[in-house]
Amino acid sequence: MTPEQLLNYIAAAFNEMPFNKLLGLTVTRFDEEGAEVRFRWSAQLVGNPLQQILHGGVIASVLDVAGGLMAVASALGRVSSVAPAELAERFGKMSTIDIRTDYLRPGRGEEFIATARVIRAGNKVAVCRMELHNEQGLHIALGTGTYLVG
Repeated sequence: MTPEQLLNYIAAAFNEMPFNKLLGLTVTRFDEEGAEVRFRWSAQLVGNPLQQILHGGVIASVLDVAGGLMAVASALGRVSSVAPAELAERFGKMSTIDIRTDYLRPGRGEEFIATARVIRAGNKVAVCRMELHNEQGLHIALGTGTYLVG
């Protein structure tokens, strides 16, 4: 698989993960420069029924998904081509080491956009910065994630 085919394959895999589907996540951008994940408002994602705002765990999870995508891109960016079996083996070993989420304002909106970029990528660990905005561009949360990639 070429690097572009790999990125498309990974994006499709993230779209099909059961938890990501439960949250309604869709990968809308994924390349070596950045990742973008979107989802629509749903009453099932509410954490405070009186205020009708997103649950903090949903926000943290979405940031983690975006950061994880970016970490995968950083690891695959150093590979010229890889067989599907090797990709599955490497992908299965990648995981979140640590994530910090800063909640800036209540999660209100009709659509939410999580973006991620790599801050530092090494052979074993990648560090990513993630942000969550609503469709109006209001900054809801930001995160920093550390991911095992090698």
